[in-house]
Amino acid sequence: MKYGEKEIREFDVGKDLEIWPNEHENNYLIKVSLPEFIGLCPRSGYPDFATINLEYTPDKYVVELKALKLYINSFMYRYISHENSANEIYNVIYDRIKPKYLKLVADFKPRGNVHTVIEIDSSKM
Repeated sequence: MKYGEKEIREFDVGKDLEIWPNEHENNYLIKVSLPEFIGLCPRSGYPDFATINLEYTPDKYVVELKALKLYINSFMYRYISHENSANEIYNVIYDRIKPKYLKLVADFKPRGNVHTVIEIDSSKM
């Protein structure tokens, strides 16, 4: 197994999703686009592809970007629905850093004539 595969397969969100202190008191928006999301359909096993867009206003913490990338890449070996993957990512980020604001948009590529976009926005809850 190559080192990248090993890092992704062994990624443990509980201990490996690194967070850093937010050193700024300003309200600012962090936008991260992750255009290579892959998860496996729990019914067929076919890969589902998506772009995951996150935006958040940090409070005390920010997410370290390499750790976020590895977390998102860890889905490529999991059988998980569109809804479950989007909600898990949102909940993990929200629970770990407790941002002032968080929005996740999971824009899945069309498959079988269906295009799914899942949006979760803390300001609408």
